[in-house]
Amino acid sequence: MLIVTGTAASAIRNLSGGPGLPGGAGMRIAPLDDDASLLAVTPAERPASTDEVVEAEGARVFLDCAAAAYLHDKVLDVRLDDKGAVSFLITAPTR
Repeated sequence: MLIVTGTAASAIRNLSGGPGLPGGAGMRIAPLDDDASLLAVTPAERPASTDEVVEAEGARVFLDCAAAAYLHDKVLDVRLDDKGAVSFLITAPTR
């Protein structure tokens, strides 16, 4: 199952708690334009009926079934640039 770092959970809570999104919203990870090698992370009100839901530290991540298969043994983290912009990172877990 995808591991969500504390930093990523905080960013997801901030991004999915914005105006216009209901409680229980999260970030959805799915292939970009049906290209399984590229993933998009977007705010979502709720998971799709076939999404896998990962919850960590109050953050919700909705994984499209193709993304879930790819991310099952990965870590979701974030990097903040000098202006505070968030970039999501997918890495292998450290052992």
